Amino acid sequence: MTTSQLNELYRYLASDYCRVYGRVSKSYNFKFLLRIIKRCRKTWLFWFRCAKYKSWWQPFAKWMYRKMSLRYLIDIPLSTEIGYGLYIGHPRCIVINSGTKIGNNVNLSQCLSIGTNENTPAVIGNNVYIGPMVSIVEDVRIGDDATIGASSVVTKDVPTGATAAGNPAHVLNCNNPGRYIKNRYEI
Repeated sequence: MTTSQLNELYRYLASDYCRVYGRVSKSYNFKFLLRIIKRCRKTWLFWFRCAKYKSWWQPFAKWMYRKMSLRYLIDIPLSTEIGYGLYIGHPRCIVINSGTKIGNNVNLSQCLSIGTNENTPAVIGNNVYIGPMVSIVEDVRIGDDATIGASSVVTKDVPTGATAAGNPAHVLNCNNPGRYIKNRYEI
């Protein structure tokens, strides 16, 4: 693992740590890494981030990632592109397609399904809140600062700054988006 890859891993871990605990550390040193490991080692997201980087600990990180995935019923392949500051409120029953692209500072809730039959996965923007029991189907684009309400089935694009809900989901307003986002991590 090169120094730049290690610094990138530290940035990912720091952004996730900030979203969960509300603290930011700009220095990526060994003491900071030990604090993250102590607080986050039992979380799925920590092992997901570590398993993506080739190093001497990658086999153990992949094993822990699979173990935590089974424990929390999370099915997100390592090939999924996830940005900085992912926050999973209640890590239970989450299934995401491997080609899905998730932006920075995204909140995911329990019982989430993002899938496709045609191999055209969804693209989720930055600062998005996705409520519990949401299904996002096929080639859907969710814009930045959007909010998806609980139990929605999203089959069409959601514009930037919109709030969408329902089955099928439709835009409710574009005036008050993203109010559920907490502790944004600035990159």
